[in-house]
Amino acid sequence: MIPVCRLEDLPEGESVRVPTVPPIAVFHTEGGELYAIDDTCTHQDASLSEGWLEGCLVECPLHAASFDLRTGEPACLPARRPVRTHRVTVEDGVVHVHLGAEEGTAA
Repeated sequence: MIPVCRLEDLPEGESVRVPTVPPIAVFHTEGGELYAIDDTCTHQDASLSEGWLEGCLVECPLHAASFDLRTGEPACLPARRPVRTHRVTVEDGVVHVHLGAEEGTAA
């Protein structure tokens, strides 16, 4: 579990890049949902945290490939491969990311 930031410091409609290896992007949608995906577009090396957020889709700033934040699946070309998703929780007002490899393990 990786602490990212205080929830109040991540406004709705914004994102933050977490400098892990590989980097992770955490998004706070206009609807108040939190999602985390690997930050690098699978089409070319671009930071998705710098992309445009619309609903549950993020558009890559380089070539306009879009990814569904819920599944990581590409929503349009030129991306063909999904990005990895990560579980997000909020504890005591702090946003945490649970790395994909940790999913399904006992706490």
